[in-house]
Amino acid sequence: MLSNSRNKIPKVAVIGSGFAGLSAAAYLSKSGYHVDVYEKNEHIGGRARQLLTENGYLFDMGPSWYWMPEVFEKFFNDFGYTTSDFYKLDLIDPGFTVVYREKEVMDIPANFEALCNLFESVETGAAEKLKSFMDEAAYKYKVGMDKLVYKPGLSLTEFIDIELIKGVFKLQVFASYSEHVRKFFKNPQLITLMEFPVLFLGATPEDTPALYSLMNYAGLKLGTWYPQGGFGEVIKAMKTVGEKNGVTFYTNEPVTGIETNNNSVSLLTTSKRSESYDGVIAAADYHHIENTLLKNSNRNYDEKYWDSRVMAPSCLIFYLGVNKKILNLKHHTLFFDEDLKQHAIEIYKDAKWPSKPLFYVCCPSKTDVNVAPEGHENLFILMPIAPNLTDNEELREKYFELIMDRLENYVGEEIRLHIDYKKGYCVNDFKMDYNSFKGNAYGLANTLMQTANLKPSIKNKKIDNLFYAGQLTVPGPGVPPSIISGNVAAKQLIKYFNNNL
Repeated sequence: MLSNSRNKIPKVAVIGSGFAGLSAAAYLSKSGYHVDVYEKNEHIGGRARQLLTENGYLFDMGPSWYWMPEVFEKFFNDFGYTTSDFYKLDLIDPGFTVVYREKEVMDIPANFEALCNLFESVETGAAEKLKSFMDEAAYKYKVGMDKLVYKPGLSLTEFIDIELIKGVFKLQVFASYSEHVRKFFKNPQLITLMEFPVLFLGATPEDTPALYSLMNYAGLKLGTWYPQGGFGEVIKAMKTVGEKNGVTFYTNEPVTGIETNNNSVSLLTTSKRSESYDGVIAAADYHHIENTLLKNSNRNYDEKYWDSRVMAPSCLIFYLGVNKKILNLKHHTLFFDEDLKQHAIEIYKDAKWPSKPLFYVCCPSKTDVNVAPEGHENLFILMPIAPNLTDNEELREKYFELIMDRLENYVGEEIRLHIDYKKGYCVNDFKMDYNSFKGNAYGLANTLMQTANLKPSIKNKKIDNLFYAGQLTVPGPGVPPSIISGNVAAKQLIKYFNNNL
């Protein structure tokens, strides 16, 4: 509860209601503060909003991979709940399917021993090498989760920790992810499987630190889960936690300005009101907050800085309702039937619409009967692309046809003739709906020079009571990091209040 001499209950505004904003609001309200959350869109959830169609399809508009379940569990535990109080989690088995050239298919089992057997069947000796790889990855994961991700990244002294110092070489911060994988495996299919998680981290495997093999541990050892009802159920649950502690939510109400007085936020203006606040957590797009809501003199970074950042991908998404069942399709399917390296180059090195793209298909109706009418399928198709590309209907349709040709060839049946709902989503939509910098979908790339303290600061350096949360600051992109980011930002604002009120 509050610990300040004046017994004044501070009033806090949270800008944005994605995972980071919901997390920050919950932790601040638990500490006894008055918390208002402002969301520019009709529904809360940010990129994890849901789309309910008139003909009965329920789409998760963004995240679809539920990894690192202990992060979600910790959040709810901090408020006296468990995830099971709000939603049912299913372990998906196989966790996902990978489609290679010539329709070669690899189903990735949830059971680790079964996964080792699969690796051994592909490459002699790979089972023992996978166990060794995972032992190293488990160490990185434990240190990362226990020692790194909950740091605010405001001082190098945060990392003066005996275990961190002793284990700095084991963390492999300065080693190449690509080289690391190739020390263990020679088979191209296994290499592709191990490299795929970093495709969404924001750099080629060659330019990603080997530290991020912890993602393999998260996905292959801890498993791929699914919350019944979709990620929208997680959003609803986090909102409920906040509301039980008094958080108020304002939707369809974009914030239009932040005014300051004596190095502090004094007034927040929205499309409908102006309110005085004692502190602000900016959990919307960092670049938008700085360049649209703040005066030049109050910004942490100028436009030159932002243009020099390496961004994680944007993507082209299609939400499809199909009025029949598709037999040869599982919950998660990765189409790696073209060259991963070439697609990565066209995202990160030579930014352009990809020549032979990889793509991903999610079919949650295989696991959840509530996301599509009976006898129908719900398809979420995603193709990662470079941010800030030209986006128009002609390009979207070109790639839709290309993707559907390959998908129909794989499943061995017609899909396009059975589509009774279709919606595309791409760079322009990310900019419009989320004020997303360059239309990115996944935040800032996890390169060596954009890790920990080298990310945009969680604290405004010129405004004492303004802090940032979300995928463009620490600890980074993804749902679990965003939940953690809200926690870390809230703690920093609470620390400010305890020292100043």
